[in-house]
Amino acid sequence: MSTKQERMLKRIEKHGENLSIIFPERTVHDPIELCKKLRRLEAKASRVALDLCNGDTDQDSADDAFEKLGHAVNAVLGFARSDVPVFINRDPRGYALKIESEWTKVNAPRLYCDWGGYGIIAPDLTPEGSINIIE
Repeated sequence: MSTKQERMLKRIEKHGENLSIIFPERTVHDPIELCKKLRRLEAKASRVALDLCNGDTDQDSADDAFEKLGHAVNAVLGFARSDVPVFINRDPRGYALKIESEWTKVNAPRLYCDWGGYGIIAPDLTPEGSINIIE
């Protein structure tokens, strides 16, 4: 019998392995470390989206931050070289780092998706997270 922590680590590792298949040009090869880096970038992008929505930052500053974050995500995943349609969602009500739904449906059916079918690059896989997984 595994603990919640062990099951969480298995989910994170599996997600990292799925990302490794999708992004062969990635710079981080350990699946858990890859997910950790992406979760940090997800948190930063989500914070910028929330600040923009709440009026705590202006559009130009948010655009600059999103551009820098896009470059940082590309530095980790190499999505520009592999033609994966990654984008930063500016709506603070969902995940920020996503892959276009049509591409995900065809090329990455095992990736976690939101209700719109967009691939979620850095889901919260903790036991308290918003991803419900039947084990």
